[in-house]
Amino acid sequence: MKYLFLLHRGADEDLPAPGTPEAMALFNAYREANEAMAAAGVLVDCAPLESVSTATTVRVRNDETLLTDGPAAELKEQVGGYTIVECADLDEAIKWAATLPAAKDASIEVRPVVNVGVPT
Repeated sequence: MKYLFLLHRGADEDLPAPGTPEAMALFNAYREANEAMAAAGVLVDCAPLESVSTATTVRVRNDETLLTDGPAAELKEQVGGYTIVECADLDEAIKWAATLPAAKDASIEVRPVVNVGVPT
């Protein structure tokens, strides 16, 4: 079964500045976790997201496409990245989610992905 990890961080929490030793340590920690998931054969895809300031929200109302700059809702936490894994069960997915750095200083929402039968 596939699981989606949504990596949440507080809207007011800054990541280390690019190029700093702290940023490199964080990058390396994510690389190591992702390599371990890939080696175990569970990693499907993962990526960080651009800042929430780059988001565009799309809504269609009365056949008119409406665009709003920014996220769909003002939240205390923002999604900063995602990981998709294929695991035997929720317990295994949780084990892998716990290996990501966000589990130590932010939070990770683990959600099963519904299989709707769309060919891949």
